[in-house]
Amino acid sequence: MQKNGYRIQFTSSRIRDLMYRTTFDPKKMEGDVILNLSLIDKKDLDDVLGIFKMVISSGLSVTPYVKVISEGEPIGDTTIEKGKVGIGTVCSITIDGVLLKAGIPVNPKLGGVVQIRNGLPVRFTDVLTYVSTTVDPLEILMSQGITSVSEMLRTGSGKILANLREAPMVARDEIESNLSDLLDAGFSGILEVGEPNTRVLDVPIERDHLGIVVIGGTNPMAVVQEYGIPIDTSAMSRLISFKEMSRIEDLV
Repeated sequence: MQKNGYRIQFTSSRIRDLMYRTTFDPKKMEGDVILNLSLIDKKDLDDVLGIFKMVISSGLSVTPYVKVISEGEPIGDTTIEKGKVGIGTVCSITIDGVLLKAGIPVNPKLGGVVQIRNGLPVRFTDVLTYVSTTVDPLEILMSQGITSVSEMLRTGSGKILANLREAPMVARDEIESNLSDLLDAGFSGILEVGEPNTRVLDVPIERDHLGIVVIGGTNPMAVVQEYGIPIDTSAMSRLISFKEMSRIEDLV
């Protein structure tokens, strides 16, 4: 499909490309991960890092690692403009890349908003499939102002960003082994692993598959937005060496 001479790329195609290029090894804690990149005003940096720390320490992120890029500093083919600071978090699609490299044919399916009640996930309330959009679903849903991540942090009930992938049920043991390795590496964002042939958070799963729900790496950005601080987020922005990232508690 082309528009004005340019080929339109659906998010599913971009995800597959990034998954194949992910090289992160959770046992060695090295390799390339996928980055969500946000731009904020330089004056808001301390407040934003404080919010990020609060959200990450509550477990509502993929990892506790972030990357801060100062004004004038390059990140890939982009240079942070004057008066701005870039903050990167690990995108949950990195987990799919790790599973893929382990020989598990994982299929990222959709991004959405998950209702949390008394600390427990209930259901997806809004979803967008990766094959139906050219923009990351969590980026779109965050811009709609329908999350209530900060309320969930205060009360235990609210709406957070998460995404769903499917994998063959015959690979369940390998999936659990790799998710355990990721957990040991600090990837604590696994929200739910479903039973084979069973709906996950009210979303149907393909036959002979199981669903895995992972907390969205853009939840810290959603809270910043809920606090009224301007933030411009580009999900699945680029790949970056994991060694360039720092634990949030080392920055705040």
